[in-house]
Amino acid sequence: MKRELSEQEQWRREERLRLKQAGINPYAYHWDVTALASSILSEFDDDRHQPTDDGATKQPFKVSVAGRIMSKRIMGKASFFHLQDSSGQIQIYLRRDDLPEGFYNQIFKKLLDIGDIVGIEGFVFRTKMGEVSVHAQRLELLTKSLRPLPVVKELDGRLYNEVTDKEFRYRQRYADLIINPDVRRVFRERAKMVTAIRRFLDDRGYLEVETPALQPIYGGAAARPFTTHHHSLDMQLFLRIADELYLKRLIVGGYDGVYEIAKDFRNEGLSRYHNPEFTMLELYVAYKDYEWMMELVEEMIEGVAIELHGSTEVQFGDTEISFKRPWKRLSMLEGIESVTGFQIEGMSRDELVDVCEKLDLEIQDSMGTGKLIDEIFGARVEPDLIQPTFVTDYPIELSPLAKRHRDNELLVERFEVICNGKELCNAFSELNDPDDQRARFEDQGRLKADGDDEAMLLDEDYLRALEYGMPPTAGMGMGIDRLAMLMTGQQSIRDVILFPLLRPESEGTDETE
Repeated sequence: MKRELSEQEQWRREERLRLKQAGINPYAYHWDVTALASSILSEFDDDRHQPTDDGATKQPFKVSVAGRIMSKRIMGKASFFHLQDSSGQIQIYLRRDDLPEGFYNQIFKKLLDIGDIVGIEGFVFRTKMGEVSVHAQRLELLTKSLRPLPVVKELDGRLYNEVTDKEFRYRQRYADLIINPDVRRVFRERAKMVTAIRRFLDDRGYLEVETPALQPIYGGAAARPFTTHHHSLDMQLFLRIADELYLKRLIVGGYDGVYEIAKDFRNEGLSRYHNPEFTMLELYVAYKDYEWMMELVEEMIEGVAIELHGSTEVQFGDTEISFKRPWKRLSMLEGIESVTGFQIEGMSRDELVDVCEKLDLEIQDSMGTGKLIDEIFGARVEPDLIQPTFVTDYPIELSPLAKRHRDNELLVERFEVICNGKELCNAFSELNDPDDQRARFEDQGRLKADGDDEAMLLDEDYLRALEYGMPPTAGMGMGIDRLAMLMTGQQSIRDVILFPLLRPESEGTDETE
Protein backbone atom coordinates (compact mmCIF):
# COMPACT_ATOMS: atom_id res chain seq x y z
CA MET A 1 0.00 0.00 0.00
CA LYS A 2 1.36 3.40 -0.98
CA ARG A 3 2.42 5.55 1.97
CA GLU A 4 0.38 8.70 2.57
CA LEU A 5 2.57 11.79 2.16
CA SER A 6 2.67 14.55 4.74
CA GLU A 7 1.84 18.12 3.75
CA GLN A 8 5.54 19.02 3.73
CA GLU A 9 6.43 16.03 1.57
CA GLN A 10 3.70 16.96 -0.93
CA TRP A 11 4.97 20.53 -1.02
CA ARG A 12 8.55 19.40 -1.67
CA ARG A 13 7.40 17.31 -4.59
CA GLU A 14 5.64 20.34 -5.99
CA GLU A 15 8.89 22.30 -5.56
CA ARG A 16 10.73 19.61 -7.48
CA LEU A 17 8.23 19.94 -10.33
CA ARG A 18 8.65 23.72 -10.41
CA LEU A 19 12.44 23.31 -10.47
CA LYS A 20 12.15 21.07 -13.50
CA GLN A 21 9.84 23.56 -15.18
CA ALA A 22 12.49 26.24 -14.55
CA GLY A 23 15.05 24.08 -16.35
CA ILE A 24 16.88 22.95 -13.21
CA ASN A 25 17.74 19.28 -12.82
CA PRO A 26 16.93 18.39 -9.17
CA TYR A 27 19.40 15.47 -9.31
CA ALA A 28 22.71 16.66 -10.74
CA TYR A 29 25.41 14.33 -12.04
CA HIS A 30 28.53 15.68 -10.34
CA TRP A 31 30.22 18.57 -8.56
CA ASP A 32 33.95 19.22 -8.25
CA VAL A 33 34.74 19.58 -4.55
CA THR A 34 38.06 21.25 -3.71
CA ALA A 35 37.68 21.78 0.04
CA LEU A 36 35.87 20.46 3.10
CA ALA A 37 34.27 22.56 5.81
CA SER A 38 36.85 21.49 8.39
CA SER A 39 39.81 22.31 6.14
CA ILE A 40 38.38 25.76 5.34
CA LEU A 41 38.01 26.56 9.03
CA SER A 42 41.52 25.36 9.85
CA GLU A 43 43.32 26.89 6.85
CA PHE A 44 41.71 30.36 6.74
CA ASP A 45 44.18 33.08 7.71
CA ASP A 46 42.89 36.61 8.39
CA ASP A 47 46.22 38.18 7.53
CA ARG A 48 46.39 36.51 4.12
CA HIS A 49 42.78 35.99 3.09
CA GLN A 50 40.51 38.61 4.68
CA PRO A 51 39.09 41.19 2.22
CA THR A 52 40.23 44.82 2.57
CA ASP A 53 37.92 47.79 3.08
CA ASP A 54 37.45 48.22 -0.68
CA GLY A 55 36.20 44.64 -0.97
CA ALA A 56 39.28 43.14 -2.60
CA THR A 57 40.86 40.14 -0.94
CA LYS A 58 44.56 40.21 -0.20
CA GLN A 59 44.97 36.65 -1.47
CA PRO A 60 41.62 35.13 -2.52
CA PHE A 61 40.92 31.83 -0.78
CA LYS A 62 38.70 30.30 -3.45
CA VAL A 63 36.87 27.07 -2.70
CA SER A 64 34.29 24.72 -4.15
CA VAL A 65 32.23 22.91 -1.52
CA ALA A 66 29.16 20.69 -1.45
CA GLY A 67 26.76 19.48 1.20
CA ARG A 68 23.35 19.82 2.82
CA ILE A 69 21.59 23.03 3.72
CA MET A 70 21.13 22.73 7.50
CA SER A 71 19.71 26.19 8.25
CA LYS A 72 18.48 29.25 6.30
CA ARG A 73 18.45 32.87 7.43
CA ILE A 74 17.00 35.12 4.72
CA MET A 75 17.70 38.87 5.02
CA GLY A 76 16.18 40.63 2.03
CA LYS A 77 18.78 40.80 -0.74
CA ALA A 78 21.22 38.55 1.11
CA SER A 79 21.04 35.36 3.12
CA PHE A 80 23.11 33.08 5.30
CA PHE A 81 22.84 29.33 5.51
CA HIS A 82 24.92 26.55 7.00
CA LEU A 83 26.20 23.86 4.68
CA GLN A 84 27.12 20.47 6.16
CA ASP A 85 29.54 18.08 4.50
CA SER A 86 31.24 14.94 5.78
CA SER A 87 33.66 16.95 7.93
CA GLY A 88 31.30 19.44 9.59
CA GLN A 89 29.52 22.72 8.84
CA ILE A 90 30.52 26.01 7.23
CA GLN A 91 28.45 29.19 6.91
CA ILE A 92 27.57 30.33 3.39
CA TYR A 93 26.88 33.98 2.54
CA LEU A 94 24.60 34.44 -0.46
CA ARG A 95 23.87 37.77 -2.20
CA ARG A 96 21.15 38.31 -4.79
CA ASP A 97 23.35 40.32 -7.16
CA ASP A 98 26.04 37.60 -7.31
CA LEU A 99 23.66 35.04 -8.82
CA PRO A 100 21.87 34.78 -12.20
CA GLU A 101 18.87 37.06 -12.49
CA GLY A 102 15.84 35.67 -10.66
CA PHE A 103 17.73 32.75 -9.09
CA TYR A 104 17.93 34.22 -5.59
CA ASN A 105 14.25 35.22 -5.30
CA GLN A 106 12.58 32.52 -7.38
CA ILE A 107 14.80 29.49 -6.72
CA PHE A 108 16.81 29.85 -3.51
CA LYS A 109 14.17 31.59 -1.41
CA LYS A 110 11.13 29.68 -2.68
CA LEU A 111 12.25 26.23 -3.87
CA LEU A 112 15.29 25.23 -1.80
CA ASP A 113 14.79 23.72 1.66
CA ILE A 114 16.74 22.53 4.65
CA GLY A 115 18.10 19.11 3.72
CA ASP A 116 18.68 19.93 0.04
CA ILE A 117 22.20 19.18 -1.21
CA VAL A 118 23.90 22.03 -3.05
CA GLY A 119 27.27 22.93 -4.52
CA ILE A 120 28.92 26.30 -3.79
CA GLU A 121 31.80 28.11 -5.46
CA GLY A 122 33.16 31.26 -3.84
CA PHE A 123 35.84 32.76 -1.61
CA VAL A 124 36.36 32.55 2.14
CA PHE A 125 36.10 35.52 4.48
CA ARG A 126 35.30 36.35 8.09
CA THR A 127 32.00 38.09 8.84
CA LYS A 128 31.60 41.08 11.14
CA MET A 129 30.30 38.61 13.73
CA GLY A 130 33.63 36.75 13.49
CA GLU A 131 32.44 33.58 11.72
CA VAL A 132 34.56 32.14 8.91
CA SER A 133 32.22 31.85 5.91
CA VAL A 134 32.13 31.27 2.18
CA HIS A 135 30.89 34.13 0.01
CA ALA A 136 29.00 32.25 -2.71
CA GLN A 137 29.53 33.32 -6.31
CA ARG A 138 27.81 30.25 -7.72
CA LEU A 139 25.15 27.96 -6.27
CA GLU A 140 23.83 24.81 -7.90
CA LEU A 141 21.21 22.38 -6.64
CA LEU A 142 22.67 18.86 -6.61
CA THR A 143 19.87 16.87 -4.92
CA LYS A 144 16.36 17.88 -3.91
CA SER A 145 15.41 16.42 -0.51
CA LEU A 146 11.81 15.15 -0.56
CA ARG A 147 11.57 14.25 3.13
CA PRO A 148 12.09 16.89 5.86
CA LEU A 149 14.89 16.22 8.34
CA PRO A 150 13.80 15.08 11.83
CA VAL A 151 12.64 17.77 14.22
CA VAL A 152 11.15 18.03 17.70
CA LYS A 153 7.40 17.50 17.54
CA GLU A 154 4.45 16.70 19.79
CA LEU A 155 3.27 13.10 20.01
CA ASP A 156 0.41 11.98 22.26
CA GLY A 157 0.61 15.22 24.21
CA ARG A 158 4.37 14.95 24.83
CA LEU A 159 7.35 16.46 23.07
CA TYR A 160 9.01 13.81 20.96
CA ASN A 161 12.51 14.36 19.62
CA GLU A 162 13.37 12.04 16.73
CA VAL A 163 16.92 13.38 16.80
CA THR A 164 17.59 11.72 20.17
CA ASP A 165 15.05 8.87 20.12
CA LYS A 166 17.03 5.60 20.02
CA GLU A 167 14.36 3.63 18.17
CA PHE A 168 14.16 6.19 15.39
CA ARG A 169 17.95 6.58 15.17
CA TYR A 170 18.69 2.86 14.86
CA ARG A 171 16.01 2.32 12.23
CA GLN A 172 16.92 5.40 10.20
CA ARG A 173 20.67 5.51 10.72
CA TYR A 174 21.02 7.68 7.61
CA ALA A 175 18.96 10.42 9.28
CA ASP A 176 20.83 9.87 12.55
CA LEU A 177 24.14 10.46 10.77
CA ILE A 178 22.87 13.63 9.11
CA ILE A 179 21.63 15.17 12.35
CA ASN A 180 24.11 13.92 14.98
CA PRO A 181 27.77 14.77 14.32
CA ASP A 182 28.81 12.76 17.39
CA VAL A 183 27.45 9.60 15.77
CA ARG A 184 29.61 10.23 12.72
CA ARG A 185 32.56 10.68 15.07
CA VAL A 186 31.93 7.31 16.74
CA PHE A 187 32.04 5.42 13.47
CA ARG A 188 35.14 7.27 12.29
CA GLU A 189 36.84 6.29 15.53
CA ARG A 190 35.69 2.69 15.11
CA ALA A 191 37.26 2.63 11.65
CA LYS A 192 40.45 4.17 13.03
CA MET A 193 40.49 1.50 15.74
CA VAL A 194 40.20 -1.34 13.23
CA THR A 195 42.93 0.22 11.10
CA ALA A 196 45.22 0.40 14.14
CA ILE A 197 44.59 -3.28 14.94
CA ARG A 198 45.21 -4.33 11.35
CA ARG A 199 48.45 -2.31 11.20
CA PHE A 200 49.62 -3.82 14.52
CA LEU A 201 49.14 -7.35 13.19
CA ASP A 202 50.47 -6.65 9.70
CA ASP A 203 53.63 -5.10 11.14
CA ARG A 204 54.32 -8.41 12.90
CA GLY A 205 54.04 -10.35 9.68
CA TYR A 206 50.69 -12.03 10.28
CA LEU A 207 48.62 -12.75 7.20
CA GLU A 208 45.07 -11.45 6.88
CA VAL A 209 42.85 -14.12 5.32
CA GLU A 210 39.20 -14.85 4.56
CA THR A 211 37.38 -18.01 5.62
CA PRO A 212 33.86 -19.25 4.72
CA ALA A 213 30.84 -17.54 6.21
CA LEU A 214 28.68 -20.43 4.97
CA GLN A 215 29.81 -23.66 6.60
CA PRO A 216 28.55 -27.27 6.40
CA ILE A 217 29.52 -27.76 10.07
CA TYR A 218 29.59 -24.82 12.46
CA GLY A 219 32.18 -24.73 15.21
CA GLY A 220 34.73 -22.77 17.16
CA ALA A 221 32.36 -21.53 19.86
CA ALA A 222 29.46 -22.55 22.08
CA ALA A 223 26.52 -20.90 20.32
CA ARG A 224 23.32 -21.61 18.42
CA PRO A 225 23.75 -21.06 14.66
CA PHE A 226 21.57 -19.62 11.92
CA THR A 227 20.59 -22.34 9.47
CA THR A 228 20.07 -22.00 5.72
CA HIS A 229 19.75 -24.25 2.68
CA HIS A 230 21.71 -24.37 -0.56
CA HIS A 231 19.22 -25.35 -3.24
CA SER A 232 21.58 -26.41 -6.02
CA LEU A 233 23.56 -28.73 -3.75
CA ASP A 234 20.47 -29.61 -1.69
CA MET A 235 22.43 -29.28 1.54
CA GLN A 236 21.99 -27.62 4.88
CA LEU A 237 24.48 -24.88 5.70
CA PHE A 238 25.14 -22.67 8.71
CA LEU A 239 26.27 -19.09 9.06
CA ARG A 240 29.55 -19.25 10.93
CA ILE A 241 29.56 -18.67 14.67
CA ALA A 242 33.37 -18.37 14.69
CA ASP A 243 36.33 -18.49 12.29
CA GLU A 244 38.50 -20.64 14.54
CA LEU A 245 38.51 -24.09 12.96
CA TYR A 246 39.22 -22.78 9.45
CA LEU A 247 42.01 -20.48 10.64
CA LYS A 248 43.68 -23.35 12.48
CA ARG A 249 43.50 -25.42 9.31
CA LEU A 250 45.72 -22.72 7.79
CA ILE A 251 48.23 -23.10 10.63
CA VAL A 252 48.31 -26.80 9.77
CA GLY A 253 48.91 -25.75 6.16
CA GLY A 254 52.13 -23.95 7.09
CA TYR A 255 51.33 -20.31 7.86
CA ASP A 256 53.02 -19.05 11.04
CA GLY A 257 50.36 -16.44 11.81
CA VAL A 258 46.92 -15.73 10.34
CA TYR A 259 44.09 -13.42 11.33
CA GLU A 260 40.64 -12.43 10.15
CA ILE A 261 38.40 -9.48 10.98
CA ALA A 262 34.98 -10.69 9.93
CA LYS A 263 31.29 -10.96 10.64
CA ASP A 264 30.09 -13.87 12.76
CA PHE A 265 26.48 -14.82 13.40
CA ARG A 266 24.89 -16.32 16.51
CA ASN A 267 21.22 -17.09 16.85
CA GLU A 268 20.79 -15.56 20.29
CA GLY A 269 18.92 -12.78 22.05
CA LEU A 270 19.56 -9.06 21.72
CA SER A 271 20.85 -6.85 24.51
CA ARG A 272 23.10 -3.87 25.14
CA TYR A 273 26.05 -6.22 24.62
CA HIS A 274 24.72 -8.66 22.03
CA ASN A 275 23.76 -8.38 18.38
CA PRO A 276 23.20 -11.57 16.35
CA GLU A 277 25.53 -10.25 13.64
CA PHE A 278 28.80 -8.95 15.06
CA THR A 279 32.45 -8.40 14.14
CA MET A 280 35.25 -10.54 15.51
CA LEU A 281 39.01 -10.47 15.26
CA GLU A 282 40.53 -13.95 15.40
CA LEU A 283 44.31 -14.48 15.44
CA TYR A 284 46.34 -17.71 15.46
CA VAL A 285 50.13 -17.80 15.81
CA ALA A 286 52.24 -20.96 15.58
CA TYR A 287 54.79 -21.94 18.23
CA LYS A 288 53.23 -19.66 20.86
CA ASP A 289 51.05 -20.23 23.93
CA TYR A 290 48.42 -18.34 25.91
CA GLU A 291 51.01 -16.63 28.13
CA TRP A 292 52.59 -15.09 25.04
CA MET A 293 49.14 -14.16 23.71
CA MET A 294 48.32 -12.26 26.91
CA GLU A 295 51.30 -10.01 26.37
CA LEU A 296 50.40 -9.42 22.73
CA VAL A 297 46.75 -8.59 23.54
CA GLU A 298 47.56 -6.02 26.21
CA GLU A 299 50.19 -4.44 23.98
CA MET A 300 47.75 -4.23 21.07
CA ILE A 301 44.84 -2.76 23.03
CA GLU A 302 47.09 -0.33 24.90
CA GLY A 303 48.29 0.84 21.48
CA VAL A 304 44.72 1.26 20.24
CA ALA A 305 43.88 3.45 23.26
CA ILE A 306 46.91 5.64 22.59
CA GLU A 307 46.04 5.85 18.88
CA LEU A 308 42.48 7.02 19.57
CA HIS A 309 42.92 9.04 22.77
CA GLY A 310 46.60 9.89 22.99
CA SER A 311 46.63 8.15 26.37
CA THR A 312 46.22 4.74 27.97
CA GLU A 313 43.42 6.20 30.11
CA VAL A 314 39.95 6.07 28.53
CA GLN A 315 36.83 7.64 30.02
CA PHE A 316 33.76 5.40 29.93
CA GLY A 317 30.78 7.15 31.51
CA ASP A 318 31.82 8.03 35.05
CA THR A 319 34.63 5.46 35.05
CA GLU A 320 38.20 5.92 33.91
CA ILE A 321 39.57 2.69 32.45
CA SER A 322 43.33 2.27 32.27
CA PHE A 323 44.72 0.10 29.48
CA LYS A 324 48.29 0.66 30.62
CA ARG A 325 50.32 -2.56 30.77
CA PRO A 326 50.63 -4.86 32.63
CA TRP A 327 47.03 -5.86 33.39
CA LYS A 328 45.82 -7.77 36.42
CA ARG A 329 45.73 -11.58 36.16
CA LEU A 330 43.26 -13.75 38.08
CA SER A 331 42.46 -17.45 37.75
CA MET A 332 38.77 -18.26 37.27
CA LEU A 333 38.50 -20.55 40.30
CA GLU A 334 40.41 -18.11 42.53
CA GLY A 335 38.05 -15.35 41.45
CA ILE A 336 35.00 -17.43 42.38
CA GLU A 337 36.47 -18.40 45.76
CA SER A 338 37.49 -14.84 46.63
CA VAL A 339 34.00 -13.46 45.93
CA THR A 340 31.69 -16.32 46.99
CA GLY A 341 33.81 -18.25 49.49
CA PHE A 342 33.20 -21.52 47.63
CA GLN A 343 36.20 -23.60 46.54
CA ILE A 344 34.65 -25.40 43.58
CA GLU A 345 37.64 -27.11 41.96
CA GLY A 346 36.86 -30.81 41.51
CA MET A 347 33.19 -30.50 42.50
CA SER A 348 30.65 -32.82 40.91
CA ARG A 349 27.69 -31.49 38.98
CA ASP A 350 25.35 -32.10 41.95
CA GLU A 351 27.70 -30.15 44.23
CA LEU A 352 27.84 -27.28 41.75
CA VAL A 353 24.04 -27.25 41.51
CA ASP A 354 23.93 -26.94 45.31
CA VAL A 355 26.35 -23.98 45.15
CA CYS A 356 24.20 -22.28 42.49
CA GLU A 357 21.12 -22.71 44.64
CA LYS A 358 22.90 -21.20 47.64
CA LEU A 359 23.89 -18.24 45.45
CA ASP A 360 20.28 -17.86 44.20
CA LEU A 361 21.26 -18.48 40.57
CA GLU A 362 18.78 -19.69 37.99
CA ILE A 363 20.11 -22.75 36.16
CA GLN A 364 18.84 -25.24 33.60
CA ASP A 365 18.81 -29.04 33.70
CA SER A 366 20.85 -29.14 30.47
CA MET A 367 23.81 -27.31 32.04
CA GLY A 368 26.94 -29.40 32.54
CA THR A 369 29.64 -28.67 35.08
CA GLY A 370 31.36 -26.17 32.78
CA LYS A 371 28.19 -24.17 32.18
CA LEU A 372 27.44 -24.13 35.92
CA ILE A 373 30.89 -22.80 36.76
CA ASP A 374 30.56 -20.20 34.02
CA GLU A 375 27.16 -19.17 35.43
CA ILE A 376 28.65 -18.64 38.89
CA PHE A 377 31.55 -16.62 37.55
CA GLY A 378 29.39 -14.58 35.19
CA ALA A 379 26.88 -13.68 37.88
CA ARG A 380 29.10 -13.10 40.89
CA VAL A 381 32.62 -12.18 39.71
CA GLU A 382 32.58 -10.79 36.19
CA PRO A 383 30.38 -7.69 36.78
CA ASP A 384 32.89 -6.25 39.28
CA LEU A 385 35.93 -6.57 36.99
CA ILE A 386 36.01 -3.01 35.64
CA GLN A 387 39.68 -2.53 34.81
CA PRO A 388 41.01 -4.89 32.11
CA THR A 389 41.75 -8.24 33.75
CA PHE A 390 43.06 -11.54 32.40
CA VAL A 391 40.88 -14.31 33.84
CA THR A 392 42.88 -17.51 33.36
CA ASP A 393 42.85 -21.30 33.66
CA TYR A 394 39.31 -22.50 33.01
CA PRO A 395 37.84 -25.94 33.83
CA ILE A 396 38.34 -28.39 30.99
CA GLU A 397 34.59 -29.00 30.60
CA LEU A 398 34.14 -25.36 29.61
CA SER A 399 36.78 -25.28 26.87
CA PRO A 400 36.66 -28.12 24.32
CA LEU A 401 39.18 -26.50 21.96
CA ALA A 402 41.83 -25.50 24.52
CA LYS A 403 44.97 -27.40 25.49
CA ARG A 404 45.08 -29.06 28.91
CA HIS A 405 46.92 -27.01 31.50
CA ARG A 406 50.53 -28.17 31.77
CA ASP A 407 50.32 -28.13 35.59
CA ASN A 408 46.72 -29.25 36.21
CA GLU A 409 44.89 -31.83 34.07
CA LEU A 410 41.49 -30.56 35.29
CA LEU A 411 42.07 -27.13 33.73
CA VAL A 412 42.92 -25.72 30.32
CA GLU A 413 45.28 -22.96 29.25
CA ARG A 414 42.71 -20.33 28.47
CA PHE A 415 42.16 -16.69 29.30
CA GLU A 416 39.42 -14.15 28.83
CA VAL A 417 39.89 -10.40 29.05
CA ILE A 418 37.13 -8.93 31.20
CA CYS A 419 36.74 -5.15 31.12
CA ASN A 420 33.89 -3.00 32.42
CA GLY A 421 32.23 -6.18 33.63
CA LYS A 422 32.03 -7.87 30.21
CA GLU A 423 34.07 -10.33 28.17
CA LEU A 424 36.20 -8.62 25.56
CA CYS A 425 38.57 -11.34 24.44
CA ASN A 426 38.93 -15.14 24.63
CA ALA A 427 42.15 -17.05 23.96
CA PHE A 428 43.77 -20.49 24.33
CA SER A 429 46.88 -22.49 24.05
CA GLU A 430 45.20 -24.40 21.21
CA LEU A 431 44.48 -28.11 21.54
CA ASN A 432 46.49 -29.91 18.84
CA ASP A 433 46.19 -33.56 19.96
CA PRO A 434 43.65 -35.01 17.49
CA ASP A 435 42.61 -37.88 19.78
CA ASP A 436 42.04 -35.58 22.74
CA GLN A 437 40.11 -33.23 20.43
CA ARG A 438 37.91 -36.10 19.21
CA ALA A 439 37.12 -37.06 22.80
CA ARG A 440 36.20 -33.46 23.61
CA PHE A 441 33.90 -33.28 20.57
CA GLU A 442 32.24 -36.51 21.70
CA ASP A 443 31.69 -35.01 25.15
CA GLN A 444 30.03 -32.04 23.41
CA GLY A 445 27.81 -34.47 21.52
CA ARG A 446 26.58 -35.95 24.79
CA LEU A 447 25.79 -32.46 26.08
CA LYS A 448 23.84 -31.72 22.90
CA ALA A 449 21.90 -34.96 23.31
CA ASP A 450 21.03 -33.84 26.84
CA GLY A 451 19.52 -30.61 25.51
CA ASP A 452 22.43 -28.15 25.28
CA ASP A 453 21.70 -26.50 21.91
CA GLU A 454 24.97 -24.49 22.10
CA ALA A 455 27.22 -27.56 22.30
CA MET A 456 29.68 -28.09 19.44
CA LEU A 457 29.41 -30.57 16.57
CA LEU A 458 32.07 -33.12 15.74
CA ASP A 459 34.03 -31.90 12.69
CA GLU A 460 35.74 -34.83 10.97
CA ASP A 461 37.59 -32.68 8.46
CA TYR A 462 39.07 -30.55 11.23
CA LEU A 463 40.19 -33.70 13.04
CA ARG A 464 41.77 -34.93 9.81
CA ALA A 465 43.69 -31.66 9.58
CA LEU A 466 44.97 -32.09 13.15
CA GLU A 467 46.13 -35.61 12.28
CA TYR A 468 48.51 -34.11 9.72
CA GLY A 469 49.98 -32.20 12.67
CA MET A 470 49.40 -28.67 13.96
CA PRO A 471 52.33 -26.99 15.73
CA PRO A 472 51.88 -25.54 19.23
CA THR A 473 49.61 -22.56 18.62
CA ALA A 474 48.17 -19.60 20.50
CA GLY A 475 44.72 -18.45 19.37
CA MET A 476 42.61 -15.45 20.28
CA GLY A 477 39.19 -14.04 19.45
CA MET A 478 38.20 -10.46 20.32
CA GLY A 479 34.88 -8.68 19.92
CA ILE A 480 35.47 -5.61 17.76
CA ASP A 481 32.07 -4.15 18.63
CA ARG A 482 32.65 -4.37 22.38
CA LEU A 483 36.12 -2.88 22.06
CA ALA A 484 34.59 -0.06 20.01
CA MET A 485 32.07 0.55 22.81
CA LEU A 486 34.88 0.97 25.32
CA MET A 487 37.03 3.13 23.07
CA THR A 488 34.20 5.47 22.03
CA GLY A 489 32.30 5.61 25.34
CA GLN A 490 29.08 4.01 24.08
CA GLN A 491 26.73 2.18 26.46
CA SER A 492 25.05 -0.03 23.84
CA ILE A 493 26.47 -2.24 21.11
CA ARG A 494 23.88 -0.73 18.78
CA ASP A 495 25.66 2.59 19.03
CA VAL A 496 28.77 1.13 17.39
CA ILE A 497 26.97 -0.96 14.73
CA LEU A 498 25.71 1.13 11.84
CA PHE A 499 22.67 -1.05 11.15
CA PRO A 500 21.81 -3.20 14.20
CA LEU A 501 19.14 -5.86 14.02
CA LEU A 502 15.71 -4.67 15.22
CA ARG A 503 12.21 -6.02 15.36
CA PRO A 504 10.11 -5.28 12.27
CA GLU A 505 8.55 -1.82 12.49
CA SER A 506 5.08 -3.33 12.24
CA GLU A 507 5.68 -5.11 15.57
CA GLY A 508 6.25 -1.89 17.48
CA THR A 509 9.23 -0.56 19.35
CA ASP A 510 12.22 -2.64 20.33
CA GLU A 511 12.60 -2.92 24.09
CA THR A 512 15.73 -5.04 24.39
CA GLU A 513 17.79 -2.16 25.76
